[in-house]
Amino acid sequence: MGQEIERKFLVVSDEWRAAQPVRYRQGYLCRKAQSTLRVRMTESATRRQAFFTVKGMMLGISRLEYEYEIPVDDAEAMLAVLCEGPLVEKDRRRVEYGGLVWEVDEFLGDNAGLILAEVELSAPDQAIELPPWVGSEVSHLPRYYNANLSVYPYTQWMEEERMMSDA
Repeated sequence: MGQEIERKFLVVSDEWRAAQPVRYRQGYLCRKAQSTLRVRMTESATRRQAFFTVKGMMLGISRLEYEYEIPVDDAEAMLAVLCEGPLVEKDRRRVEYGGLVWEVDEFLGDNAGLILAEVELSAPDQAIELPPWVGSEVSHLPRYYNANLSVYPYTQWMEEERMMSDA
């Protein structure tokens, strides 16, 4: 059984940009409160991969997660035909800080302007050192979940919604 424990933060500066990005495109076959089914393609300078992921309901900062590699051609077909739009597109960079690997997502397309950093933990109460380039924590705000960004993209948010996260 897989479990994901992660915290998510807004990014407030560019100090993380040195890492090489990997392009992500993902879509959702199902988005419910208790589970999501996601198709994801990744593309770096040297490799293309695709995954099918089942995620359970969030319980605090934890949830069940099962991920399986699938053929790239199958993922392309699912993204084009079966997934509800818009797709979530982003460049992800992996940055080591404080003994952990942070994943910084710079969103593109309908979510352009949003940059989030997330870190996976081994326990919900694990102490972490925050990098100087992270700001407000948004782990408990569902609008920042990728599945929700595919329904209500960041570019459609009103200024008040963006400001609430920065407080």
